[in-house]
Amino acid sequence: MVLVTGKELLSVAKEKNFAIPAYNCGSGQLLNATLKACEEDQAPFIIAIHPDELSFLEDNFVASCIDAANKTKLPIAIHLDHGASYEQVIHAIQLGMTSVMIDKSLAPFEENIEITKKVVEAAHAVGVSVEAELGTIGNTGNNVEGGNQQGIYTDPAQAKEFVERTGCDSLAVGIGTSHGLYPKGLQPKLAINVLEEIVKETGIPLVLHGASNNLDSEIKAAVTHGINKVNISSDIKIVFAERLREELNDGNTEKREPNVLFPAPMKETEKVVHQKNQLFGASNTAKYYFQ
Repeated sequence: MVLVTGKELLSVAKEKNFAIPAYNCGSGQLLNATLKACEEDQAPFIIAIHPDELSFLEDNFVASCIDAANKTKLPIAIHLDHGASYEQVIHAIQLGMTSVMIDKSLAPFEENIEITKKVVEAAHAVGVSVEAELGTIGNTGNNVEGGNQQGIYTDPAQAKEFVERTGCDSLAVGIGTSHGLYPKGLQPKLAINVLEEIVKETGIPLVLHGASNNLDSEIKAAVTHGINKVNISSDIKIVFAERLREELNDGNTEKREPNVLFPAPMKETEKVVHQKNQLFGASNTAKYYFQ
């Protein structure tokens, strides 16, 4: 399957009422584990790369992602996650990403509109889709994505105006999630009523960021009520890191080959990917893209 845009993935998800998982593939191991699990599930997905991940992996990693995607039978988009500037977005498009996010959610409303509109004009000119963010996702402090310490709910009326004025293809909304893992004892809660209002006002696919610690039942409800893309980063990385620690601390100081160290951590990532694909209703939906 050739690469598709985020818009192509999400329009089918919206029509069929499921959510596309966007996995932050911050290493080759995470990419391969995610790809393997999604192929087994026949789940379309988004390879998400944050600017911090991209600067670590370097530009040629995107070429590897494109090559890997083209060799599968899945519809896949490659997406710049939380692009912070116009320049970052343009760079991502030049590398071959098919979807970009411009995140000016911490800027004043008019400034967010202005830069998002500029990004939309440039991206749409070359067939790349654009995700924007309005309202803010909270920040637990344990993440690369950033966010406001206190998440701010997206205002449905503002969302309507924002979408009309920018022409963005999808919108990340603040409905009570935070990037990173929550401190023990703190249980986040999603405002499904706010989500329903935003769905009514905007009519475009909506995105949920920072859902690592929310109850599965809440995530399922959010998908049922109009979320068509869910970002997953902490969940696949934490199980990988925990299993890798076990491998490194098992007393065998001669253990050093990557092909010995990484398979077990990758297996743990695969398990999480299977679970998320199922939760979002994305398993066995690849067929909808070939009709």
